[in-house]
Amino acid sequence: MASNDSPAYQPKDAVGAAARSTLILGGAGLFLSAVQNSLTRQNVTGWGVITRTGGTIGLFAAIGGTFEFARVAAANLREKEDAYNPAIGGFFAGGIVGFRSQYLTAAMVHHVADSHLVRSFPAVIGYGAALATLQGVFEYTGGKLNGYEADTSVDQYERKEQLRRNRRRPIEETLQELGEGRGIYGPGYDERRRERIQKRYGVDVAQNATQAS
Repeated sequence: MASNDSPAYQPKDAVGAAARSTLILGGAGLFLSAVQNSLTRQNVTGWGVITRTGGTIGLFAAIGGTFEFARVAAANLREKEDAYNPAIGGFFAGGIVGFRSQYLTAAMVHHVADSHLVRSFPAVIGYGAALATLQGVFEYTGGKLNGYEADTSVDQYERKEQLRRNRRRPIEETLQELGEGRGIYGPGYDERRRERIQKRYGVDVAQNATQAS
């Protein structure tokens, strides 16, 4: 059940989401199938997109529909949105990829026997686990390539000042490693500089500055 301190979960239409995802990924599969058909060396017609490389369309459509249906259904059953839902969807979608890859390999090498279902089981689990891990980690780290969105309720100036305070090193440590100069000066620098110049060159910088003024 949803926790009391978080808004109540609103169930979503898993079938509708799966249908939309099927159409979108099916369209991507159609485009890829057309590219595959155009690059073949044999003389094929435009219908080769369906008859020759149409399996790509079905694979993409099945992956999209399965992933979205499993993700939304898991969220509805668990009544929460978190990284586990995409992981569950990724497992089922990856299983389809694993089964098809093993099916095509067996079809190209040998005839597809009944024992192929047993041999393809490790591939289904492996591909499913890999895609589940990828989707879960991606969602856990923000669900976007650029990471989490900035919290609009937090003032950005205050946030950056807090980051600077947390990452600011003590001046004594900086002086010990780099020394003074190049815009880095410790307390009493002017007095120490005046003493060094007076000791080395016999010139009192403070007195000369007073006379010049």
